[in-house]
Amino acid sequence: MTQTETLGLNGARTRHFVPDDDELDIADYLRDEAEPPPPDLKRQGMIALIVGAVGVVYGDIGTSPLYAFRETLHHMSGDGVDRAEVLGLLSLLIWTLVLIVTVKYVLVLLRADNRGEGGVLALYTLVRLAIGRRSIPILALAVGGAALFAGDAAITPAISVLSAVEGLALVWPGAQDMVLPVAAVILTALFALQSRGTGQMAVAFGPITLVWFLMLAGLGLMQVAAAPEVLAAFNPVWAFRLIDTHIGIAFLVMGSVFLAVTGAEALYADLGHFGRRPIVIAWVALVFPALVLNYLGQGALVLSQPETLADPFFHMAPDRFLPVLVVIATLATVIASQAVISGAFSMARAAIQLGLLPRMRIRHTAHDQSGQIYIGAVNWMLMAGVLWLVLAFQSSGALASAYGIAVTGTMLITSALAVLYVIRSGRLGMPVALLLAAPIVALELVFLASNLLKIADGGYIPAAIAAVLMVIMAAWWTGTQTLLAKAHRERIDVTGFARSMQDSSAHVVPGTAIFLTPDPDAVPSALLHNLKHNRVLHEQTVLLTVETLRVPFARAEERVSLERLPGRFARVTLRFGFMETPNVSRAMASVRRAGLKFDVMATSFFLGRRHPVVTRGKGGLRLAERLYVLLSRFSADPTAYYHLPRNRVVELGERVTF
Repeated sequence: MTQTETLGLNGARTRHFVPDDDELDIADYLRDEAEPPPPDLKRQGMIALIVGAVGVVYGDIGTSPLYAFRETLHHMSGDGVDRAEVLGLLSLLIWTLVLIVTVKYVLVLLRADNRGEGGVLALYTLVRLAIGRRSIPILALAVGGAALFAGDAAITPAISVLSAVEGLALVWPGAQDMVLPVAAVILTALFALQSRGTGQMAVAFGPITLVWFLMLAGLGLMQVAAAPEVLAAFNPVWAFRLIDTHIGIAFLVMGSVFLAVTGAEALYADLGHFGRRPIVIAWVALVFPALVLNYLGQGALVLSQPETLADPFFHMAPDRFLPVLVVIATLATVIASQAVISGAFSMARAAIQLGLLPRMRIRHTAHDQSGQIYIGAVNWMLMAGVLWLVLAFQSSGALASAYGIAVTGTMLITSALAVLYVIRSGRLGMPVALLLAAPIVALELVFLASNLLKIADGGYIPAAIAAVLMVIMAAWWTGTQTLLAKAHRERIDVTGFARSMQDSSAHVVPGTAIFLTPDPDAVPSALLHNLKHNRVLHEQTVLLTVETLRVPFARAEERVSLERLPGRFARVTLRFGFMETPNVSRAMASVRRAGLKFDVMATSFFLGRRHPVVTRGKGGLRLAERLYVLLSRFSADPTAYYHLPRNRVVELGERVTF
């Protein structure tokens, strides 16, 4: 089927058809894999994995020193800042990194993997499996987390690239007017190159980011050596003193302090690409020390040279080294932006697989890596949003006000799902789990509250993006569930139908007919229409269901199941993980090995193209149904979506009503 192929969650599992990419060919039948395999971490050297993790996982959080400390200072700098205030701000930054990143993500969440994969949707599937049934509130949390990530994905490239390019004004004072055009050109080029894949660029990501972190550490170390008193910031008492003495602006300060941990979600989301050990080693051995040293260095510089308060990061570098720093900083922000864009592609694919978004055309940009994908619709919408943000806010300082709400929201949702998982899976009792999570959740709630104060200054933008996406996801999911329920009520049992066809007068023609259906127990509407209008049966009729598992990658033994039905019928189920892009043509090689015999040149695929229309309902319900109908019209071509051979597909139309 087509329009109802992403028919969402069905009982204890998700069944629907999902997308794929490139040009389709019968030769795909001869391939053994449904898509490029996930990375085999055991075969890659630990050093290579650590360097790769530095480039991809930590690209975003690694650019935070460009603006995080600067923005916290701006709340305190009415009459300058004194030693206690600088130490207090540094202490807040350091202990936020410790609690949020080190404790929550590195020590705890990296252990909660779904067959090696992490991220908010992977965590949702773990909770769903632990509960053992569908839960609308848990699903709503997952939808909220995915939607908030979209808001973050739009702001991160804009603020990162702008903050780096603004360093041009320090190198060439007359270049201030060039900041926006240069940033826009860099971002446009970055998005334009996405369709070519990032494989070759990714090879350089790790080494460049490695140099960036070493520069962060070196610049900070020089300043700390000149003013070692800033080391006192490791004492959290300074943080509490700052909050106590500046209680009036404490919330505003916390909103800027949070900028230091934006990008922390990438540690968990990219777990499947590198594995837990390389991510942990990279954080402990390089990233965390480099970030802390750089923040301490900026604090030391402000204490010794108060005039550098406006932009302490770039003032840490000697004048002759400043052009090099600007170039490396720009490269680092481009890498950080690339990591977010790739994350948006992966998040969109997982959402499609879980039935939360309509089909979109997905293309693999590397034949040996399942994670390197390109989704044109996501790419161009994201580019439009990023460029609009750059032109509307015009500076990283202004964009900082819009940053944070999406990230804090995602982190809170991740914390909630993690607590639910450890409780429902039996790993910890409820009192212990709540007690351990309370300090981190309380801190994240403070961050969220402080960022909510920025709503009028631009914080509404990520919130609005998330709200729109949540409405779209909710409309698509409820629409598919409604059509699923309707189809289930009207279904004809396939086993009884197969028996009745043994004595049918329908003309039997040579070859194999494969009918795609979301429900393996029901007769596909395309089969009924074919019998009604063409009055023929093939000598072998296969009912094929593509099922999405609540694990990121299906094992080989899970991939295919084959069941013989009475007469000329057979039932096949192909299973894929939610991080895979099912490719029916290639997976047919696995079906053949399972025992189904068919001639490729005498096989046809039948799709039932359903056209949903709204004929009833009123108010909000009717609006949701109309939105579903609209979204279905933009859904990707099912033949390309399932990677079916174009010259062997027959589509039969059907009008379905809500």
